[in-house]
Amino acid sequence: MGQHATAARRLALVLALLPLAALGQSKLGYVDMKRLLDNAPQVQAGRDKLQREFAARDAALKRDETRLNDLKNEFERDGALLSKTDADAKKREIDALERSVKRTREELRAELKSRSDQELDKSWQEINNTVVDYAREQGLDLVVPSPVVYADPRIDITDRVLERLRRDFQSKRATP
Repeated sequence: MGQHATAARRLALVLALLPLAALGQSKLGYVDMKRLLDNAPQVQAGRDKLQREFAARDAALKRDETRLNDLKNEFERDGALLSKTDADAKKREIDALERSVKRTREELRAELKSRSDQELDKSWQEINNTVVDYAREQGLDLVVPSPVVYADPRIDITDRVLERLRRDFQSKRATP
């Protein structure tokens, strides 16, 4: 019975190593997705779009924050000189503006996060499609995304995919 168990273990080992042998004949690629997301012009264009989209509201929020700080400083400086009625009115004005600023900041942050996620999803899909297209054109059997423990630089396709993303972005911008 010992010989059969040993033979079974050897067979199991051979069967387990078979995929590794097949993998040795496969063409592999590695792509650093973080680098693509950090450097792809599509992602930067999305960031720029969001900055333009939110600039006016961000400026208005900053004006309200400045106004709030001015009111607080004025109240600290002159509060003792004000009548009780005027001091209470000024305090209510400060509290109301403080609540408004906090609410506006939270709404702006939530909307920016939502829009940022939408833009990133669009860019992510385009980046992913570009990686797949490149891999198919190059006859790659498998592309492993980051993070990985180690990838030999000769199988790193990140720069080539990034170059393709840049070309695609430029050609889309050139087409009206």
